Amino acid sequence: MTEVIKRKLSDSKAMRWTALALVAFAMLCGYFLADVLSPLKPMLESELGWSSSDFGLFTSAYGWFNVFLLMLILGGIILDRMGVRFTGLASCALMVFGCGIKYAAIAGYLGDTTTLLLGWKSQVMYASIGYAIFAVGVETAGITVSKVIVKWFKGKEMALAMGLEMATARIGTMMALAITVPFAKYFKSVSAPVLLCLILLCIGFISFFCYTFMDKKLEASIAEGDVEEEDPFRLSDILVIVKNKGFWLIALLCVLFYSAVFPFLKYATDLMVNKYHVSEDLAGLIPSLLPLGTLFLTPFFGNLYDRKGKGASIMILGAVMLIGVHLLFALPLMNQWWFATILMIILGIAFSLVPSAMWPSVPKIIPEKQLGTAYALIFWVQNWGLMGVPFLIGVVLDKYCKLPTKTAEGATAYNYTIPMIIFTCFGVLALIVAFMLKAEDKKKKYGLEEPNIQE
Repeated sequence: MTEVIKRKLSDSKAMRWTALALVAFAMLCGYFLADVLSPLKPMLESELGWSSSDFGLFTSAYGWFNVFLLMLILGGIILDRMGVRFTGLASCALMVFGCGIKYAAIAGYLGDTTTLLLGWKSQVMYASIGYAIFAVGVETAGITVSKVIVKWFKGKEMALAMGLEMATARIGTMMALAITVPFAKYFKSVSAPVLLCLILLCIGFISFFCYTFMDKKLEASIAEGDVEEEDPFRLSDILVIVKNKGFWLIALLCVLFYSAVFPFLKYATDLMVNKYHVSEDLAGLIPSLLPLGTLFLTPFFGNLYDRKGKGASIMILGAVMLIGVHLLFALPLMNQWWFATILMIILGIAFSLVPSAMWPSVPKIIPEKQLGTAYALIFWVQNWGLMGVPFLIGVVLDKYCKLPTKTAEGATAYNYTIPMIIFTCFGVLALIVAFMLKAEDKKKKYGLEEPNIQE
């Protein structure tokens, strides 16, 4: 009797890695826009008249619609009901639309800095609204891509695939931090990098569109094979998810850890200018080392988790490193660019450790039919931090950290000690939750310490 070995398209290495490349490129384009204005904070202040509070409001807009209008949760429900093709294309379209509004505002076509809208400069508000719309798209795309990876790599190199996807997306972050200021100065326009993002997002939409054809073939191959399907997702499954203690520990770890990283990156270039006296043109290069490090390390740690396990322990180690880095950034010592570079490299290692183990752990806690909604709920919790922390830091800088001097480029100078202490506190809380997650894993036997690859 002849045994059929390959019944699904995902059994082909070439097909599943090609699918990963297509969706990962779309996320790269999204992450480029997410951080494109971070290195431009001094230019926004000196050329457009923005304050740190304006910048904090703008960066907090990332979570407005996702948090208060529950768009992320709705996106997760749509994902589990409608599938990855519909949700992914809709998400990419939202990214393009939101980027268009953001560009129009920064370029001066929408609003200005003299008229007010809802009590804020109209230019800032329009840019924030565009950013908020984009954030709905990029966050929903993120949970869609996570489900795509589970769909193609379950029982195979899932953590490695998630690590490579995150690493590819971080290239977008690295590009935003490293090339944005030189690009803006070359074209003598602070809006030029945003226009570049708009073009890339259109290409990313095309990339995901190409993936949809592969997804159709995968589902056809599953239908041809004698593969038992799971029960469809029901709204009552949300209650099952939120009653799961392991889910909440993952969600809390996510929001605490990312609140100490992504909002920090929004201000990292300004930190390099103010504390380490790096020139504005080069200041973004040091923070760009963080995503550059994740490009290599996240897949490495993901592959380690696939083959050796120890997911909860990896998350604990990452949280410890996070605390150490932010504490050293807060202390008034070694104010040299090379010391900041070393700290950023260590932070990059920490930023590779935690996500490489955290995201592949979710399918061990939550059934696959509920994954879209579970990821959406985790991202929703995370967005509270991504919304609130940047705004908090901006207000703190304006109220308590202004210095009477100016930077070399003529922008307002700040003392970053208090903001870095705030980031350190988030790291301490993340460490506590990581230990609680490891204890819960021992109790419930989720298998977080076990390898992902099934022999």
